[in-house]
Amino acid sequence: MQPSEIRFLFEYDRWSTGRVLDAAVGIDEGTWSAANVIDERGLGAILVHQLGAHQRWRHAISQSSEEPHPEDEPLPSLADLRDRWEQEWRDVDAFLGSIDDALLAYVHEGIAVWQMLVHVVNHGTQHRSEAAALLTAAGRSPGELDMINFAEERVAAEAAGAAKGQDDGRG
Repeated sequence: MQPSEIRFLFEYDRWSTGRVLDAAVGIDEGTWSAANVIDERGLGAILVHQLGAHQRWRHAISQSSEEPHPEDEPLPSLADLRDRWEQEWRDVDAFLGSIDDALLAYVHEGIAVWQMLVHVVNHGTQHRSEAAALLTAAGRSPGELDMINFAEERVAAEAAGAAKGQDDGRG
């Protein structure tokens, strides 16, 4: 797997997680914090766990001594959680800017780093799906979260940007 492909996966991860967070705006406290039939955690705790796993894998692959566990802290508000995700995405951008073929190929305890990174995105898919089901039941579906929808939006945005450049005489 190439660094650009890993970056694409994490761009998708951010896009789809952002859609879930957007759909949760204004959700009632009961839905945010109560245990549910999908998971013993509530909607908020599911999204906090997703963040914590994201952070722990990034720190582990970076060989950082930090091991964040936001799940052990009081449940944040949606706004606070969004802020924490925004910081994580900045940290991920910095980390992904430094990855290369050698790091992706590095094998730790039988597992290549690229496989670990794909796992992080796949793990997020599980929890986004749980959150999306809860949001949909509450009348707040985040809409399509499939990777192909992200890819199509990205292609359309790139085409619009290219067309704008041509209209501005830059194309």
